[in-house]
Amino acid sequence: MSTDDEILAELKKISTLLEPKPAPPPPKGFRNEFINFLSQYKVMGLAVAFILGLYLGGVVMSLVKDIIMPIIGLAFPGLGNLATYEVPVDKQIFALGDFVAAIITFIIVAFVIFIIVKLTTKAGIT
Repeated sequence: MSTDDEILAELKKISTLLEPKPAPPPPKGFRNEFINFLSQYKVMGLAVAFILGLYLGGVVMSLVKDIIMPIIGLAFPGLGNLATYEVPVDKQIFALGDFVAAIITFIIVAFVIFIIVKLTTKAGIT
């Protein structure tokens, strides 16, 4: 047997050792499948993020309604409470105050999320 044949045989052995092993079969049973689902799709992390997002939205809505809107009302004395501002147009009344409050709330939430994403990206968390 020549050295070339020996090298080729060694390379074949190394090649068979480097082949990936087949994936283990998925766990059997409803409980195991459910646990696999939770871990694979990180459902608990998603649930925590959703709950925190809900409460962050509530905090921002309170900030807009209780602090920012009265400041806007003070800045524009004719408006009073901006959240109850209505515009009469041809026997119709358009309540623009809630819409303006929703837009301000959206802008603040978007800004806060932007800052959080920017900080986590800079910290290498994402």
